[in-house]
Amino acid sequence: MPSTFLSLNYHVVFSTKDRAPTISAEWAERLHEYLGGTIKGLGGVSLQIGGIEDHVHLLIGLKATHCLSDVMRELKRSSSIWVHDTFGDDRFFWQEGYAAFTMSPSACGNVRRYISNQREHHQRRSFREALVELLQRAAIEFEDRYLD
Repeated sequence: MPSTFLSLNYHVVFSTKDRAPTISAEWAERLHEYLGGTIKGLGGVSLQIGGIEDHVHLLIGLKATHCLSDVMRELKRSSSIWVHDTFGDDRFFWQEGYAAFTMSPSACGNVRRYISNQREHHQRRSFREALVELLQRAAIEFEDRYLD
């Protein structure tokens, strides 16, 4: 085949350090925009970003040349610095780990809706419950002690 064709979509979830509710409602939308701009600056595509006070969800498209762990490291690093510099919030940090799931194009619509409805979703279930469900659906083995 003379060319390369890819569809590499990821649903990524990560939380604030110790799941502290440090994402302020006053600047959450700006944080989501910053995260999207960072993805774009890294050569990816931001399809949907949302979350609540203690975590974010991103639906992103990356290139074959991207290394997901490098993208995540830069995304978390730069956004933490941005929050500290822009809002002076020195309590804000991201948790070390993250969860990432590959998504087929046909699943992206449902994932977009899921991400855009985070506030309503978490009125019914906790972050932990939702994360466990995502991990189980993806058949990812995990230890409970690494979920907090």
